[in-house]
Amino acid sequence: MRTATTLLTSPPFRELGYWLYRYRRTWRGSIVISVANPLLFLTAIGIGLGQLVDTGSAYLHGASYLEFVVPGMLTAAVMQTAYLEAAGPVLQSVRSRGSYRAAATTPLDPADIFAGHLMYWTLRAAQNALLFTLIAAAFGAVPPVRVVPLVLAATLVGCAFAAPTAAWAVTVRRSASLNTMFRFVVLPLYMLSGTFFPVEQLPGWLHPVAWLTPLWHGVELSRTLALGTAVPSATLPHLGYLLAMALGGVLVARRTYRRRLHV
Repeated sequence: MRTATTLLTSPPFRELGYWLYRYRRTWRGSIVISVANPLLFLTAIGIGLGQLVDTGSAYLHGASYLEFVVPGMLTAAVMQTAYLEAAGPVLQSVRSRGSYRAAATTPLDPADIFAGHLMYWTLRAAQNALLFTLIAAAFGAVPPVRVVPLVLAATLVGCAFAAPTAAWAVTVRRSASLNTMFRFVVLPLYMLSGTFFPVEQLPGWLHPVAWLTPLWHGVELSRTLALGTAVPSATLPHLGYLLAMALGGVLVARRTYRRRLHV
């Protein structure tokens, strides 16, 4: 009991508590968005567009288009949320809002501030992934027994994007840089990752580019888990890539946060 109490009162958990306290004011709106978005996507793209797709296509590996596209949409949605949650709030916390600056004047170390915020992003990614996956399961697009592995994979994708995004965002001076990154890097990943269609349908010279993108690894990992086609020889490289990206983001963030918040 004492160990659990000590853990919950540790500096990173104090920072997590701050973000959870803020979330108390906005959770209703975020839940609505987390439910409405998958409903709209599944209805318009998975079911509507899916009626026009040949379910016998070899590219779909014997699955319906709805079953094929759901893991991609889930992974891309978590990626987008992770970027938005880790980019704007970090910049505001350093500059206009100043919550990072205020926390840095307390016994909290910059590494504690980052760790607490990272735990919050992880919880948000898990929340969005769970809601999305449960709705997809209700549509019959995901077998119930594969919900948990799919949620865990999507949560890992969220961490893999949130950590390096925060490591960079804490150094940014202008919000326009965040918009530029979102427009010219994050959004194009949708088209290069196999989110809505197989990468094999891209021009041949784009295949290596797609294989190097983190979203492709996340989509492939989630899709094979959702379709029950995951094998260790393919799953482990995807896991390794995403874990390395998350760990690299953490290591860089510890340095950039210290440089930016050192008082």
